[in-house]
Amino acid sequence: MSERALRGTRLVVTSYETDRGIDLAPRQAVEYACEKGHRFEMPFSVEAEIPSEWECKVCGAQALLVDGDGPEEKKAKPARTHWDMLMERRTREELEEVLEERLAVLRSGAMNIAVHPRDSRKSA
Repeated sequence: MSERALRGTRLVVTSYETDRGIDLAPRQAVEYACEKGHRFEMPFSVEAEIPSEWECKVCGAQALLVDGDGPEEKKAKPARTHWDMLMERRTREELEEVLEERLAVLRSGAMNIAVHPRDSRKSA
């Protein structure tokens, strides 16, 4: 009999608790507007830090805080190139010295540069 009594009451979806006798935290309504002209309000706690951007409820675009500062620009670090990393490890004089040493080895023929088998077939 108890199965029939609960059938159709949507126990999972509906809460049977009431808000009577509960003091809610103090709230403030904050207004946002997106670039397509949609305006909406979001409730925030008085103690909360208010974000400058929020997703628009209507179209999903980024909405900005009305009468607020725009989003903060993030400082982008410049891309470190291979040359930058090399210059962190060695001075220009050291690099010129290493270059001269390697060029001397190449010019003397002391370095045995093997030819790849595929390369030898193309020339034949």
